[in-house]
Amino acid sequence: MRYTKKQRALEIIERLKLEYPDAGCTLEYDDAWKLLVSVRLAAQCTDARVNVVVEELYEKYPSVEALSKAEPEEIEQIVKPCGLGRSKARDISACMKILQSEYGGKVPEDFDALLKLPGVGRKSANLIMGDVFGKPAIVTDTHCIRLVNRMGLVDQITEPKKVEMALWKIIPPEEGSDFCHRLVYHGRAVCTARKKPDCEHCCLKDVCKKVAV
Repeated sequence: MRYTKKQRALEIIERLKLEYPDAGCTLEYDDAWKLLVSVRLAAQCTDARVNVVVEELYEKYPSVEALSKAEPEEIEQIVKPCGLGRSKARDISACMKILQSEYGGKVPEDFDALLKLPGVGRKSANLIMGDVFGKPAIVTDTHCIRLVNRMGLVDQITEPKKVEMALWKIIPPEEGSDFCHRLVYHGRAVCTARKKPDCEHCCLKDVCKKVAV
């Protein structure tokens, strides 16, 4: 069967729902500002390591106000195992100061406002919008970009914003956030980056453009 991009997308969404029914964000958080911190730390670092490192950070600085008063150097000492410690600590410090002074310690429920926060790009803003506020969101992380290119949902596009814009045209808005989380699970388990994808055991093998005839 020849699929349009939208038909292929809808079929992939349904199959991934069956394969990963409980897929969600793998960064652990119980407050919006903590997800904001964790997603900054997750750049070029595994979510698993971030989840361990932030335990000490939140124990010492349990609120936006407390973290906003910390010196960047103090934050860096804790978060340096995540890599790029200095720049991440600087962004986190500046971001918390803005949240405290301009938003009363709350994370703004507005995409453009999120983008203005230090260290927050489109990927992070979409993650917050989708996971925290339940708004339509498409998170173009490395798994998403790799998989949607392989599957034929986009055509050799690697720039995150361009991938996001292309996916908005074919992914139902209410499905975007969960779809991207499921791509992360699938990208780690089956459609991997560091070794040959396990196409033989993939639930998408007959609809994926890479495999299907």
